[in-house]
Amino acid sequence: MKERMGEILTLTMMALALGMDAFSASLSLGMVPIRLKRIFYIGLIVGALHVGLPLVGMAAGRALSNTFGEVANIIGGILLMIAGVQMIVSVLKEEESGRSIPSGWSLFLFAIVVSLDSFSVGLTLGIYGARAVIVLSLFGGIAAMLTWSGLLLGKKTRGLLGPYSEAFGGCVLLIFGIKLLFPI
Repeated sequence: MKERMGEILTLTMMALALGMDAFSASLSLGMVPIRLKRIFYIGLIVGALHVGLPLVGMAAGRALSNTFGEVANIIGGILLMIAGVQMIVSVLKEEESGRSIPSGWSLFLFAIVVSLDSFSVGLTLGIYGARAVIVLSLFGGIAAMLTWSGLLLGKKTRGLLGPYSEAFGGCVLLIFGIKLLFPI
């Protein structure tokens, strides 16, 4: 029981870290006039992709784990570290530009961009044999909630937290990657 609670806590922290991408992007998106119906729809799309991409990643990770064993564990840790560093670097390179509310293909591309790092995390979790139902429920639910929160908060604030939240999420993934490579 204690082990399962530890797993759920770890996966919740990972889901929060991954959702910070969606939160920060949504925070800046929420600064343009946007209706609640559109906010709900955007959150659902982002949440769905935070389920679909890790699912594909987990399937690939399990296949890698069965084929490559310990080498796959090292690859998983490195992938988490890369995802974390990528999130941090994207904050440093981000330029302010006018944003419009995504719809159609642009909404799908927005959701893919903020969900892509969940694929590599899913790959890592598949290598380690994490429980898919728990992972996908947490990743999808938390991503949707953070997207909604970012869009709604963006309407109230003017971008004070955006880049910092994404950098924090990157740091969390980086730490988990290091932990996987160097277990204590």
